[in-house]
Amino acid sequence: MRIININRETKETEIKLELNMDGKGICNIDTTISFLDHIITSMVKHAKLDLTLYAKSKDGIKHHLIEDVAIVLGLAIDQALGDRKGIARFGYSLLPMDGSLAKAAVDLVRRSYYILTINIEREEIEGIAREDILHFFESLLKNLNACVHLIIEYGENDHHKIEALIKAFALALRQAIKIENDEIPSTKGVM
Repeated sequence: MRIININRETKETEIKLELNMDGKGICNIDTTISFLDHIITSMVKHAKLDLTLYAKSKDGIKHHLIEDVAIVLGLAIDQALGDRKGIARFGYSLLPMDGSLAKAAVDLVRRSYYILTINIEREEIEGIAREDILHFFESLLKNLNACVHLIIEYGENDHHKIEALIKAFALALRQAIKIENDEIPSTKGVM
């Protein structure tokens, strides 16, 4: 079983997370930030992970909480994958949501690299500053220890663009984490 528990406590935040990579999309999430809960729930449901996540701010600064949640989530996925033996390794998705279109490509090689193209226009979406939404994705991807390209192609509604992007990422991740055999998916023999 690819299950991981992480407890992270700093002077700014307290986070408790349990992640099962071989889940059914069951989640229990409370970060105290509704839109953050919403996008993480969307990711978990569509990636078919099971996640229990409790996060609270100690300093009342939303940016710190969003950043730390993303860090812990990225670390949890990385750690739960272990040596990555037997995984499909690659995944991709093209996902529409009303007038928005997002695409994602994932290579779970153990090299951290990402391309992130998020064209959102509003300064705030559902109570989260644009810069904090960008930082959520950056922190998640930096800590995932993988190569990921996430691109919003177009759209008018910023909420839908972000939701399309997280769902595209979830579907690509779902493909990449799938166990296919018992081999390391690399010509090098290591990830």
